[in-house]
Order: sequence, then structure tokens, then C-alpha cells
Amino acid sequence: MRKLMIPLGILLFAGCYNDKEDQLYPAGQVCDTTTMSFAIHIQPIVNQNCATANCHDAVTKSFGHDLSNFNGVVTSVNSGRLLGAIKHETGFQPMPKGLPQLDGCEISKISGWISQGMKQ
Repeated sequence: MRKLMIPLGILLFAGCYNDKEDQLYPAGQVCDTTTMSFAIHIQPIVNQNCATANCHDAVTKSFGHDLSNFNGVVTSVNSGRLLGAIKHETGFQPMPKGLPQLDGCEISKISGWISQGMKQ
């Protein structure tokens, strides 16, 4: 019996190790929303999710919104439609249409950009 317990004990302890939780499960990148600019932070989000072919691009201008450039995005923000749509708020058409809501960091960046005065 004693011979069996020693190998079993070694086997159990061999499975234990000391890793740090933050190394095993990183929290991910921090969403930095300070000093947002349209060209660097907002335009890539809009180009990928909104100003796409047959949607809010310069040709289609779906629902009268051309989000392919700075002035078009500012106009949409000033109309009061952009944030409600991307946040999927009640009374707004959820955007991007037929797709999941933008991730929280992207929405925070757009909100931050707006609150910071919509710098180009």
C-alpha cells in the first residue's frame, strides 16, 4: 500500500504549479479614450463598420448619411442619430445594420471624440 501512495503523491504534486493569474488570463488592452482625433481613431472605426459599400459610403448615403468623411460624420453626430444608432438605443435603428453592436471600446472612443469637440 505504501509503495502505491508515494507514486500517487508525486503524480498529484507534479500537476501543481504556480502561475500568476494576470499572466494566464490577461485583462486585455486598456481602452484609451483621451485625445481622440477623427483621422487617427474614429475614421478607421467608421470606415470598417459604417462607410462600407451599399451603406453610408459616399455613393449610397443610406438614409442620407455619408459617413465616408469628417464632415459627414460630424453632420450625423449633430443630427443626434449617430450615438443612438451605434449604442442600439430605443427609438434608433441599430447600427451596423444586421450586425452585432460595435464593441464597448469603439463606442467609448466615438463618445470621447464627440465630448472632446470632434477634432479632425
